[in-house]
Amino acid sequence: MFYVKKMWDKFKSLFVRVRQSKDGRVLGENLFYITLMEIARYIFPLITIPYLARVLGVVGVGKVAFAAAVMMWVNTIINWGFNSSAVRDLAQNRDDKVFVSKHFSVVLWSRMLLMVLTTVVLVILTFVIPKFRDIADLLMASFIAIPANIIASTWFFRGMEKMKYNTILSVIAQAVFTILVFVFVRDEDDYVLQPLLGSLGSVVCAVISVAIIKKEFDVKLHRPDFKQMFVQIKGSTDIFINELMPNFYNNFSALLLGFYGGAAANGIYDAGKKLCNIFNTIHGAAISTFFPYFSRKTHRHSQFAKINIVVSVFVSLLIFIFAPLLIHLFYGDKFMGAVLVARITAFALVGITLNYVYGTNYLIVIHREHLLRNITIVVSLIGFGVAFLLIPQLGVVGAACTYTISSLLIGVVPMIVSLYIKKNEKNIEKCK
Repeated sequence: MFYVKKMWDKFKSLFVRVRQSKDGRVLGENLFYITLMEIARYIFPLITIPYLARVLGVVGVGKVAFAAAVMMWVNTIINWGFNSSAVRDLAQNRDDKVFVSKHFSVVLWSRMLLMVLTTVVLVILTFVIPKFRDIADLLMASFIAIPANIIASTWFFRGMEKMKYNTILSVIAQAVFTILVFVFVRDEDDYVLQPLLGSLGSVVCAVISVAIIKKEFDVKLHRPDFKQMFVQIKGSTDIFINELMPNFYNNFSALLLGFYGGAAANGIYDAGKKLCNIFNTIHGAAISTFFPYFSRKTHRHSQFAKINIVVSVFVSLLIFIFAPLLIHLFYGDKFMGAVLVARITAFALVGITLNYVYGTNYLIVIHREHLLRNITIVVSLIGFGVAFLLIPQLGVVGAACTYTISSLLIGVVPMIVSLYIKKNEKNIEKCK
């Protein structure tokens, strides 16, 4: 009890100090809007997931999940680490209006260039790989969201620490998608409509976002400067590699499972992993709110780390215990094979949180992204090898184990490295 009271007093003292500062008020406002956004992200899936699972069935859900795994590779390449590097640079120079406009333009045109190159590769793969050719309609429907998300530029609002706009855009996109799902998705042959309707929501957000950026921030779009674009891309490469490599155990597992087990296996795996993904989306977005803040004030990191680790452990245990009930409520009896997947992937949340806390919100902030890149490469290659060993033999369970093992490694190792750096910095300070 003494330890609990001591921790509570520390948290209360930290809360009072943060609330009384200007940065604290900005953080508080952003956390408020993040909370609203994540409540919406929680409520809308509660409405749509049970409906889509029962209408589309295991096979339909599996086809959509396979296409989503392909598009995650595309998204990662087009983002090229800008969601961290561009946010960090903007947060550090947000009062310079000239820099803001130039930076926005360079990032926008860089992502457009990457989109064109990626589109060419995707078209070629669709013609070459039969499995891709079979879901060409799904890939096309999903791809519509790519240029819309580029134009929406949610990274910009994060860098300016104006999360209310991201909240507005997110709620609008999900509301549009939810309404259209119930209007148009009627039977299992309508599975292609799920990504298409999601893309339409993104298009609506892109239009609104352009108006906000122009009116509220007076951002002027500059013509493409290819020299600056390549500088931006080169400067974000370490972060890009760090974000790309997890696909070799995460989304690659879904692709490999699709080749070995078919759409039904993908459906079960996606359903079981969805519980982990929902919390990961909510928690990750909340944690990302602190990224611009820590870009300026790294000394506030320790308490932040403790709170988020405790939260992730608690939620992991809840998912493990209540997985049967949650799968039944969300998906129905046809998906009960996903319970074991949900229980295995629940513990991946701890590793993912450690990576957010010590990787993105510490190593990148202190410009040690090359360390995080190297860690991610090694762990992802290990996960890539584990996937080939486990998935052909164990199917969905093998995919779940691959994801969890890799997620824990990719979180624990950056934590060890970060704590080592912090210890050395303290020793240096003592010696001065």
